[in-house]
Amino acid sequence: MDLRIPFDNSYARLPERLFARQEPTPVRAPRLVAFNHALAGQLGLTGIDDDTTLAAVFSGSRLPNGAEPLAQLYAGHQFGHWNPQLGDGRAVLLGEVNGLDLQLKGSGRTPFSRRGDGRAWLGPVLREYVVSEAMFALGIPTTRALAAVETGEDIMRDGLQPGAVLTRVAASHIRVGTFQALAARQDIAGLRALFEHAVERHYPDVDTPTEFLDSVIKKQAELIAAWMSVGFIHGVMNTDNCAVSGETIDYGPCAFMDAYHPMTVFSSIDRQGRYAYGNQPDIIVWNLAQLATALVPLMPDAEQAVAEFTNSVHAMPGLLNAAWQRRFGAKIGLTAVTEGDTALITELLSLMAAQGADFTNSFRALSSGLARDQFTDRDAFDAWNKRWRTRLESETQDPVAAMNAANPALIPRNHRIEEMIAAAVNGDYRPFDRLMRALSTPFADPGDAADLTRPPSENERVHATFCGT
Repeated sequence: MDLRIPFDNSYARLPERLFARQEPTPVRAPRLVAFNHALAGQLGLTGIDDDTTLAAVFSGSRLPNGAEPLAQLYAGHQFGHWNPQLGDGRAVLLGEVNGLDLQLKGSGRTPFSRRGDGRAWLGPVLREYVVSEAMFALGIPTTRALAAVETGEDIMRDGLQPGAVLTRVAASHIRVGTFQALAARQDIAGLRALFEHAVERHYPDVDTPTEFLDSVIKKQAELIAAWMSVGFIHGVMNTDNCAVSGETIDYGPCAFMDAYHPMTVFSSIDRQGRYAYGNQPDIIVWNLAQLATALVPLMPDAEQAVAEFTNSVHAMPGLLNAAWQRRFGAKIGLTAVTEGDTALITELLSLMAAQGADFTNSFRALSSGLARDQFTDRDAFDAWNKRWRTRLESETQDPVAAMNAANPALIPRNHRIEEMIAAAVNGDYRPFDRLMRALSTPFADPGDAADLTRPPSENERVHATFCGT
């Protein structure tokens, strides 16, 4: 049976120095382990009732008609250090479907693989599948997961691990680092072609590089505020992992906080805390300053460009703060946030940090009146709660409904993801299926999934997650 995919390939029509044409490497014994039928329907894919065909196509073993596979070039600042050439070292863009990228991740070596094998193992593939779909259900802009396929081949990652391929769907895979690569090479023609392509795909009302920069800044400010509101930590906010579309991309050592603390870090490679939860707003401003630098060659007057772009970047903290206030105001039932309200929010967060309160459960429990149980110093919470209740008296909306719409009951907790991965490696996909069902409605009463709201015990605690290699 043929899987009919209505490909367009606009990225493949850009100058070829922006990518390398590369077919995925076939695998030994592809087996479909997950397929997102709802997303497939949105993409207009048909002929999707044959698991064998799906496994062959979404493992890279069978190239669908109309695909023009390629690996994209990009550069980037990794933990603040410049790397002039990165690129898709283990991913292949098949093409675009209804304006969205279809990419295989873990599909074999490319010219950008450096010393890597171009493969992925099952754990990170399932982690990205679960977390990206959970983010979508939370209403946060994100890449999506279409399929996960076991390859029937083992790869070396701290010993032999089962190989897998993820199919990722994205508004595009254009990164800040894509612009940086061309600017560093002083490839003005290529930079302009990329700019025009990005504008056409994401910001069709934009005319100038300044307007483009401002649009990306607004999208990223809203995105990072959304991350903060659910306790999400990306883990590797390098410029090559920052999409100009404003989507969350590249779920490697990502995590959702359990106990709240602003300097929480999960990435095993972030030894200095550069990408800690509380540092994410500052880092995104830094990243967008790098995009601004890369766009300067597109402006007719470099001096004027620097002045305009500096104003744009300097405005970003204000946008971030406004988005943060809206998000966290909603989390405590407020329709509009004043300076006094901001102090109320930050005081609650300070209490949570000092007492190790669970981020998700504490906010969710505000609407039920049970948040006091999340704190060890209940007198301190009671004092805050009295001021908060007084403030809510001036609200005209129903604060309980507002808080339940802003505060999820369920997040993909790290210890549950690790349990799921361990089971899947042993051939048991029931924990994966259960997580996917529960996380699809994160704001609903969890019902028989209430155990998934429990924070980890000390021996379940995950202290570090690893890049998806």
